[in-house]
Amino acid sequence: MGENASFWESLIYAHPTCVNWKPEAEGSIYHLASILFVVGFMGGSGFFGLLYVYSLLGLGFLCASVWAWLDVCAADIFSWNFILFVICFIQFIYVTYQVRSVSFEKEFQELYSALFQPLGISLRVYRKIVLCCNSEVVTLEKEHCYAMQGKTPIDKLSLLISGRIRVTVDGEFLHYIFPLQFLDSPEWDSLRPTEEGIFQVTLTAETDCQYVAWRRKKLYLLFAKHRFISRLFSVLIGSDIADKLYALNDRVHIGKGFRYDIRLPNFYHVSVAETSRVQSTEKILSSSSRQKNVKYTARPSHKWLISLRLY
Repeated sequence: MGENASFWESLIYAHPTCVNWKPEAEGSIYHLASILFVVGFMGGSGFFGLLYVYSLLGLGFLCASVWAWLDVCAADIFSWNFILFVICFIQFIYVTYQVRSVSFEKEFQELYSALFQPLGISLRVYRKIVLCCNSEVVTLEKEHCYAMQGKTPIDKLSLLISGRIRVTVDGEFLHYIFPLQFLDSPEWDSLRPTEEGIFQVTLTAETDCQYVAWRRKKLYLLFAKHRFISRLFSVLIGSDIADKLYALNDRVHIGKGFRYDIRLPNFYHVSVAETSRVQSTEKILSSSSRQKNVKYTARPSHKWLISLRLY
């Protein structure tokens, strides 16, 4: 303990204490360096956050070097600040090169701004997603089919960039697919990685369309390497399926005023207006007209399961 105490005492009291403080303040270059340090350490994350931090810190160390050279005349202070300036400058050049190397075509840049950037996905992660689809945008002409019912195998996952796709089953219209929606999210979600299947619906382009396609096996390899990307696509596909189901919910009718509610698959619901409530309920049931909502327990038919694209 005595040796440790003597060490700390020598470290603290070995140097003479400051008795006479300088009455004048340091020069403006020193204060400018301090301001740059404060503002620089307030930077954020990501590529542009790093550019912000390294640029301001580099300028701060440069000002500190000038201050040490002109005012203090201390070679060691100048050397350390100048070395730190060089390190910040090299880091700034490196990050700038990375930002320039992560450049995309117009369609992929718009896709990033509209879908991935709001989710906080970095350009580095987005680049891996783009490379997985070979940075290729596929064009689908008007009235051409993306998939045909009972014929087209499910071997990819596609995201619509522009245009509109019509979904039909047995010639019956189901719903539209709009930009920033997946073309085959229900089919993708219905199969395991080792399973194979074919489309149960027909997807036809109503206008000239553009979409991005990821091959199934290649995308699963990407998921295996990067779990974050796997969770990202899981969220996007789940949200897309929910949007499609809710779009179908207002279209599914079975006649006699009944409406099939996909959120409660074991029940058919009917909401009858006050003026015709008695007549409608007498036709459906021979019960009292006091009921406002009539529920029947019934299983959805296989046809409706196909039309909902859940199989």
